[in-house]
Amino acid sequence: MRRTLSAAARSEPEPELQPAGPVATLRTEFPFDLPRGYVDSAGTVHRSGVMRLATARDELIPLRDDRVRDNPAYLSVVLIARVISRLGGIEDVHAGIVENLFASDLAFLQEFYRRINAEGHTRAMVTCPSCQGTFAVDIAGGRLGES
Repeated sequence: MRRTLSAAARSEPEPELQPAGPVATLRTEFPFDLPRGYVDSAGTVHRSGVMRLATARDELIPLRDDRVRDNPAYLSVVLIARVISRLGGIEDVHAGIVENLFASDLAFLQEFYRRINAEGHTRAMVTCPSCQGTFAVDIAGGRLGES
């Protein structure tokens, strides 16, 4: 048995799909300022950079890297290198650059990675040692005296 639509049903326009509310944008890149900075072979210090959100691929590919298989601690070096899209004037950030960061800068980037990927922001709650008041600070820094 074959069914046909009535003329009214055939001419009725398809309903438009509209978002239920305001469309939220996803922030995928986060600027940062290193505590010390990367010193390149010419002696230039690179402090400001941009880290993007990690993808599942970013976390899986380093596991196949021979350097990581030989030394599991190297995982953070390869992973951090994959998600930094710029460091100062350097746009091709690779594991060799991350290897040569000061330990305090690598620790900063590891915490920064954790914050933006696990918590979705760069704010941290701190307590003032003088008045014991608590407040939020942005660990990304950006202006003199911040970070």
